[in-house]
Amino acid sequence: MAFKGRVESDELKSLRILNIRMELSEQEKRHLFNLEKGYDGEVNFDLLTEKLQNECYVLNDLLLKSNNSSFQIDTTIIYQEPIYLIDVKNHKGDFIYKTDRLESLSGRVYPNPLDQLNRSSTLFRQLMQNIGYNFPVESFAVFVDPEFTLYQAPQNLPFIFPTQLNQFMKKLNKLPSKLNNRHRMLAERLVSLHQTKSPYSIHPVYYYNQCRKGFTCAGCRSFELSISADNRSLVCIGCGYEERIESAILRSVEEIKLLFPNLKITTNIVHDWCGGVGSKKRINRVLQRNFTVTGYGKWTYYE
Repeated sequence: MAFKGRVESDELKSLRILNIRMELSEQEKRHLFNLEKGYDGEVNFDLLTEKLQNECYVLNDLLLKSNNSSFQIDTTIIYQEPIYLIDVKNHKGDFIYKTDRLESLSGRVYPNPLDQLNRSSTLFRQLMQNIGYNFPVESFAVFVDPEFTLYQAPQNLPFIFPTQLNQFMKKLNKLPSKLNNRHRMLAERLVSLHQTKSPYSIHPVYYYNQCRKGFTCAGCRSFELSISADNRSLVCIGCGYEERIESAILRSVEEIKLLFPNLKITTNIVHDWCGGVGSKKRINRVLQRNFTVTGYGKWTYYE
């Protein structure tokens, strides 16, 4: 089990919700697609690190700051030595390596992972020195999509290609490692330094009134739902996914809190966000069971 697990970013979750409740621009849709694809690639790499049997601490998705500069590391693996920094890439298709970029055969340009890798490595080493650690550090860009090919790449690059991935993981798994309290203290310190708000997040401008209201399917995110015969569940007409109404209400509350953190959670707001489906009494009971009541009468809200 990872010492620090991976969770979806608020940016990704927000864009997913907005994508079904309003019309995003093409640029915003492309950004959402890239976030989804990047996260999927990271999760696929997590499946490999979970199989490591030797002593190590795996820290997923660290956002750190050194000398007032923020940097992100997809996967950090702490061994006795060295510490591995992994930048996971989920590109698909044929690419050509250029010194300043990667270029798909269709002509689309991507940043050269080597630049990001060098920057993260430098800032990480500075951070380690600042907090009193001097472990050796090695960094790699790992390409996880089996249909990725990179042409004209120098052989000495710290890149792990899909055909090399299994051998790379075997190498990590055979690495002699005996961790001590100093390694654990480092892992705990890095987790404590993790920033939850990314300065690189891109959020579209949106307003409550422009968002489409209604319950959505937890499976396919469709609005086409029906209420079960026993009046306890929502059933998706499209995919057949069934969800208890209480769960759907709580999921809707989380959407409101994520998108509109300054908006007080009231029965009326939740009822409106759910498209007026279901009684306010039921919503009120669900809120009372799961949140703390604040205020009285028409000024009541839930925290």
